[in-house]
Amino acid sequence: MTAIDLNSDLGESYGAWRMGDDETMLAIVSSANVACGFHAGDPAGIWKTVKAAAEKGVSIGAHVSYPDRVGFGRRDMDVTSGELIADVIYQIGALKGMAAAAGVTVGYVKPHGALYNRIAHDPKQGQAVIDAIKAIDPTLVLMGLANAPILALAQESGLKTVAEAFADRAYTPDGQLVSRREQGSVLHDTQLIARRMLQLAHEGTLEAIDGSTIKIDAQSICVHGDSPGAVAIAQEIRRAFEAGGITVQSFLPA
Repeated sequence: MTAIDLNSDLGESYGAWRMGDDETMLAIVSSANVACGFHAGDPAGIWKTVKAAAEKGVSIGAHVSYPDRVGFGRRDMDVTSGELIADVIYQIGALKGMAAAAGVTVGYVKPHGALYNRIAHDPKQGQAVIDAIKAIDPTLVLMGLANAPILALAQESGLKTVAEAFADRAYTPDGQLVSRREQGSVLHDTQLIARRMLQLAHEGTLEAIDGSTIKIDAQSICVHGDSPGAVAIAQEIRRAFEAGGITVQSFLPA
């Protein structure tokens, strides 16, 4: 692999509550997953992030979520398909409006938190998200967990997809993310993370939490914007990629 996308979850501040360092991250990543107000993000903050991404030429994606600000979108919800379709359309529409005002477009959709994890393997909610995307803009790309069934389901439904790996998360032997409730689920050593991502880009493999080697076919790597040391992690990954002859660039056409 000679080029790979680096993405981060941004626009998540809310009122007086500050989350992450969007300005700095936007100088490192090639794609920005911008909150749409359901798990985090207020209009002023979202607008600021969209404008900054536009100025830096960073691709913009809608980071859609369950309606769960208190739980930061990390609580699973057993919503109906009709509700979920409407919620996803609403969020994408809001971000599309912001992007249009900034003179750019939304190019992809990445579900957030519990919704992301749920649809990875739940075909009912997964199809609802797919149907919502197709209803508002079938040219949007769906970003999902590498090796998860949601990617095949979306492709069968006519959507383009991009597979994602997580820089700062540990993986199980079967290629799933280790639950945040488990010890060692979140990685913090910047050099270790960079080495893992370099291995992923060069070999398509990662070391699982039990020491085994697993195959991960991913075209984008996520650094969580709200993680401690997120900027340092992203900087070290980018430095390692550039040193290894790998270009950081969006998966979307220029």
